Amino acid sequence: MHVTQLNLVPAPEDVAPADLLDRWPSLPDIAEAAAGAGVRVSVIQAAARDARVERHGIAYRFLPLRGDEGSRRLAAEVAGLGADVVHVHGLDHARQAHALSARLPWLPILLQDHANRPPRWWRRMRWRRWFGAASAVTFTSMEQARPFTEARLFAPATRLFAIPESTCRFTPGALAAARAQTGLHGHPCVVWVGHLDANKDPLTVLDGVALAARRLPGLRLWCAYGHAPLLDEVRARIAADPVLASRVHLLGPVPHGQVQSLLRAADLFVSGSRSESCGYAALEAMACGVPPVLTDIPAFRALTAGGGVGRLWQPGDAAQLAEALVAMATHGPSRERVRAHFDAELSFGALGRRWADAYGALLPARRSVA
Repeated sequence: MHVTQLNLVPAPEDVAPADLLDRWPSLPDIAEAAAGAGVRVSVIQAAARDARVERHGIAYRFLPLRGDEGSRRLAAEVAGLGADVVHVHGLDHARQAHALSARLPWLPILLQDHANRPPRWWRRMRWRRWFGAASAVTFTSMEQARPFTEARLFAPATRLFAIPESTCRFTPGALAAARAQTGLHGHPCVVWVGHLDANKDPLTVLDGVALAARRLPGLRLWCAYGHAPLLDEVRARIAADPVLASRVHLLGPVPHGQVQSLLRAADLFVSGSRSESCGYAALEAMACGVPPVLTDIPAFRALTAGGGVGRLWQPGDAAQLAEALVAMATHGPSRERVRAHFDAELSFGALGRRWADAYGALLPARRSVA
């Protein structure tokens, strides 16, 4: 079985093709997960210039794909590869998928959600037509499909699959060594990795930490972040509370290569997200074996088997977060159990099997119209 994966978000012109695979890790990770399950995978990446890269047995084709000529070129490239299934990254590229289907009507197309939202109601007629080209659509959680199905955006015959958006290469490491390397400490040592914005809701997390510290006097929170529109509010909240001022450490932007060390040093990982398509930082924490304390949203329910590994709390509820932190600090799952869950459900091998099954389910669709 040969699957061609399409990423139609144009590559930055100043990034070399080989470097892009490191800059956008989910692009090779999803391809390699499927390839690891025995699927032959090729990737077409929208770009300003032609290029070819091969890595770990996967051929990456970089192509200019703008306008009608780009649509014709894409169809010709896919047809030339002889793919059995096309996997399109992003539901927002349904229009391009529809155009491809018009040129290659025998070819099953799978669309993968990447934090996409249903179109506004006045645009839905055209989007229903575009989504009609998809034989299947995947989401991290089937709950995330509900806004689309309730709006009747997918055809009745469209298959829906629950497959985590991506996976992670991080691994567990020695706690003591990681703490010596990073300087992190605490009992518990809690790590946050994420933007300081309204969706990540750091202010509620700070309120929850302040409450939990009454019963966990050794608690320390270490925050790595990038985009930070709420940084001034976060600093003001910390400065106004002596409990937080002595326990919260703002690390600022941290290179991705150092995040693994931070997570290896952690006793707990915390997130306040109000919505996520998957939650890459949570995936990374679980890959390191760190018990997660996450908001009770569809993506995190999917990652944790409904809270079976970790603890879930209602977004915006600082008191629930405090209870979750105390519970996890006193009798949470072991690091070995968290990593075992990651291996079974979220690893390259686990995702590869899910992708292979989804692709295989679409092959009869190809044979019936070929």
